[in-house]
Amino acid sequence: MRRTALIVAALACGLAVTSHARAASPTGPVYDSAGRLVETPFAPSAAPARLTEDGAVKAVLAVPEVTAWLDRYPPDPTTDATFDRRTRSWTVHVWSGSAGEVATGRVADADGRVLEAWTGPQVAWKMARGRPGAFGGKLLTSWPVWLGLSALFLVGLVDVRRPLTLRTVDLLALLSFGVSLAFFNDGLVFQSAALAVPPLVYLTVRTAWLGFRTGSRAGPTATRWPVWVVVVATLFVIGFRIGLNVDNGRTVIDVGFAGVIGADRILDGRAPYGAMPVEEDRTPCGPAGADGEVRERIQANGRCESANPRGDTYGPVAYLAYVPAVLAVGWSGRWDALPAAHATAIAFDLLTLLGLALVGARFGGSRLAATLAFGWAAFPFTTYALMSNTNDAIMPAVLVWGFWLSSSPAARGAATALASWTKFAALIVVPLWLTYPSGLRAAQLVRFAAAFAAATVAAFSILLLEPSLLEAVRTFWDRTLGFQLDRDSPFSIWDWGRYHARGIPDLASLQTVVQVAVIALAGAAATVPRDKGPLELAALTAALLLAFELSLTHWSYLYLPWVLPFVLLALYLPRAGPPPEERAPAAPAEAVARETASLC
Repeated sequence: MRRTALIVAALACGLAVTSHARAASPTGPVYDSAGRLVETPFAPSAAPARLTEDGAVKAVLAVPEVTAWLDRYPPDPTTDATFDRRTRSWTVHVWSGSAGEVATGRVADADGRVLEAWTGPQVAWKMARGRPGAFGGKLLTSWPVWLGLSALFLVGLVDVRRPLTLRTVDLLALLSFGVSLAFFNDGLVFQSAALAVPPLVYLTVRTAWLGFRTGSRAGPTATRWPVWVVVVATLFVIGFRIGLNVDNGRTVIDVGFAGVIGADRILDGRAPYGAMPVEEDRTPCGPAGADGEVRERIQANGRCESANPRGDTYGPVAYLAYVPAVLAVGWSGRWDALPAAHATAIAFDLLTLLGLALVGARFGGSRLAATLAFGWAAFPFTTYALMSNTNDAIMPAVLVWGFWLSSSPAARGAATALASWTKFAALIVVPLWLTYPSGLRAAQLVRFAAAFAAATVAAFSILLLEPSLLEAVRTFWDRTLGFQLDRDSPFSIWDWGRYHARGIPDLASLQTVVQVAVIALAGAAATVPRDKGPLELAALTAALLLAFELSLTHWSYLYLPWVLPFVLLALYLPRAGPPPEERAPAAPAEAVARETASLC
């Protein structure tokens, strides 16, 4: 009897230990604080697949969207399907000749349900799949909030006494990008890209006309609302935007993440170019995502970091701007809440707003200052960029402050350099800002060029952190301009020809014509207006940046904050000639004529 009791007790203890061990058994790899693999879970042999490869392929090909897309290609596409035992699902790939992969999908093995199916640009571009809230957050892009901000922007800036004016059309054109965004959020990339073209063309032509025409402006140059009402509304919107940004801590896209990584690399004594965290040939140090991808890997510096391999495509200022925030709050190495990205996005958003207020106060007084600040705060797409925590407010912030100091050639030179080495698009306005206000004058040219060169040397000094300057320069070119000039993208109308699909136009030749026209516009803006005032400088800056965006292969709604300050300045600045100290000296005959006229 006693022996039986001992056996029962031993069995009970064994069962308890086994049960505890099973409960404590990890369901995924276990890593220590340094990202080293500590324990791998025991994986029992999985049951065989229920579906066949042919059954998984047929399920995806039967999806109406896939069927409709494949109708654009020759019949009998090439297909394959692979089974993932971990997720118990099939991944299906569909190819069509020289077009490459044209469709993909995922099928549940248990019941044959198609879990997801993507076609065309959605195959390679996850951002083309219309994920709700992927950019800007779900709350901002919800209809009530977006339409509310749009209505506030329009009501605050429209001339309520004379609503049927061209300026109202201009404001509506700015807001009409929201229609394109609605299609983008639904994953309808071709429709969204096409719908972005008309407002870009209209605003380019409109601001160019404002910049090239002569004559005095008629009517009010700022909002008719009482200044205190505009100021209160602006403060309310600022609080709402910042609160939204802080509350939605996880919405940092790869652009903002890249800025944090770049700043971290600079603080570690490296240039960002060629030093971004990668996945290839790196040991995993984190769990796999829903798609099976392991983003966190042990990098060359021995640290476990989230990969962002194409994060080094921007100018050096785009990374230097994040250094103060990374110094203050650091970076964990992971793609987490990234407080440094939030802090930098908020800081440059507020700097742009403050710069616009200063510009307005200088050129039009308190009413214009309030109008411009309100316009920046209330425009939905500046909030969109802020909520995505991108670097897209850095360039306009620098240019706006340069515009405030535009009477100084040195300030214009430094501003255009810093803006250009943030986003290369700003290079298009350098000739215009060089020749402001009265063409090329020797003293002005020297001061502008010296400041531009000094700011350029300061920005690119980070390349000296690398052992070989020549190699650092080559890497910079390959990772930035070299990549940008050769990239493909479905997010404009220009690169659709690569899909080789019936009914999808190939507009590559027309893009070349547009790019040549942009260069011609830059030359005309710099040379045609003999005496440019602040309004002409603002309007032509807007026209050049808009035209540049129109010519881009890869375009994004995040680029709209680049142009907004100068569109607002073009619409609301009073027209006047350059200040007396900026005008070119009059010729002797002109001086005599003026003296004679004054005596008469």
